[in-house]
Amino acid sequence: MPHVRLREYKRPSRDYELEYVEVIHRHHKRTPYQSNTFPVESYPWNCDDQGLYFYGQPIKGRQSANAYWKGYQNPINPYEVSGFKGTCAFPQISKEGLDDSWQHGRDLYRVYHDLLRLIPRRLDLDRVSFRVTTNVITSQVAGMLINGMYGISGNVPLNVESSSIDSLEPSYSCPRASNLFSEAKSQPNTTWAAHLSRTKELFSSLDSVSGVSPSDSGWHASFDHYFDNLSARLCHAKPLPCSIEDPTKCISMSQAETVFRLGQFEYSYIYRDAPSSLAASAASQGVWIAELAQHLRDQIAGHDGKMRYRHNIAHDGSVSRVLSIMQLDQMVWPGMGAEIIFELYSRKPKHGWGNRKRQHFVRVLFGGQVMRSSNPDLGELDMIPASKLIDYFDGLVGEKAKLVPDLCQK
Repeated sequence: MPHVRLREYKRPSRDYELEYVEVIHRHHKRTPYQSNTFPVESYPWNCDDQGLYFYGQPIKGRQSANAYWKGYQNPINPYEVSGFKGTCAFPQISKEGLDDSWQHGRDLYRVYHDLLRLIPRRLDLDRVSFRVTTNVITSQVAGMLINGMYGISGNVPLNVESSSIDSLEPSYSCPRASNLFSEAKSQPNTTWAAHLSRTKELFSSLDSVSGVSPSDSGWHASFDHYFDNLSARLCHAKPLPCSIEDPTKCISMSQAETVFRLGQFEYSYIYRDAPSSLAASAASQGVWIAELAQHLRDQIAGHDGKMRYRHNIAHDGSVSRVLSIMQLDQMVWPGMGAEIIFELYSRKPKHGWGNRKRQHFVRVLFGGQVMRSSNPDLGELDMIPASKLIDYFDGLVGEKAKLVPDLCQK
């Protein structure tokens, strides 16, 4: 998806001074998740043009070999994996996704260093930090993105929280949010129920090609599985699938486009249109939102040290929840690399203001453009008072997330 780039970036009036930036974006192109592959795929998927580097190394001491995983097809093993054969992991960031990650980093550097001089010329971890989830695909993106920004291949720490309480993915326990998301898709007499009823014929046609059992509830509760499978192929210029039993029976481009359109509807319903969407998103992503609010608060108060830029690499579920909380006016399924940027500005007092302090404002960008919220208190998120956005976040999740435990249990 589009992201901040120098040639489209709209620089605010020079009355405003950029003080801090926080980025959250979805990882880049990847192979599909194993659970989203067909029982038997009609062609292999190989990833011999890259390496997934997994090794430990003392911070001080002996150096490690740059060991990476190489997919291996065992000719002796009588057991076969379902889905795609080949040397890829499912998922992993593809070569194309790694290249996109590098370019994303380069584009951000050109804006926030070359144009705005916010981040340093050389990587300074007192001023710039990176965070990932425990899903390794976010770290695969991070390495390339950092090299795109700073051209380095040395050691760079990636902040990562325990998988049981991670606020970025998010993965902390939040039963109420899980129930609200589930109920939104299970209630009768809703647009969601009508949508599934109207698409039974499409599901049947897709199943006849994929070999997925019509009784597999995971594949038929939504179009998420088919969306991931088909979009991953097309993102990597691979052909749409044909039936193993009848190679003349294939999923058409028209059917794939219908799946993508329905997927957009589903994400809009889950994260914006369902009456419970805001409550579910605020509870499940609320800790990260409280962290963002605290970063803004600390920056304004001068309590954030030298930090000027935080970068969070996450997933579509993370980004969707943030968009839900921001009440994006037209919800979309966040594509690969989809990016939200929070920019904190200050404005010098005008003449005659005496000793009044600098005022602080926030601009929020989605896809490189100013975000518009359907919340009347937010509206166009272009230089709104920082206090207004912080108060909005605090009202939803509490300062330092103090409301979230109760929101997750009620």
